[in-house]
Amino acid sequence: MNYIGLVTAVATFFIIGLFHPIVIKAEYYFGTRIWWVFLLFGLLFIACSLFISNSIFSTILGVIGCSCLWSILELFEQKNRVQKGWFPMNPKRKGCYNR
Repeated sequence: MNYIGLVTAVATFFIIGLFHPIVIKAEYYFGTRIWWVFLLFGLLFIACSLFISNSIFSTILGVIGCSCLWSILELFEQKNRVQKGWFPMNPKRKGCYNR
């Protein structure tokens, strides 16, 4: 039996689920100015995935890298959600939002 597809699907499910609270917390504490960290880690994980010979591990690193890159967009979307009042605003950063 080949379990690569199943392992990849389960890992992707958990990685995406993990990135939701990471983006929310990152925006809350640091705002959108931390986007470059997601870019750096995304490119790093994708580059590492290119040099790993194990198919499962390489795929999981690629998914983590793409999730980091997607999180850049989500970070800015999270700022919009905070401005709409859907998520709590960090009181120490009230000046960062256009209300």
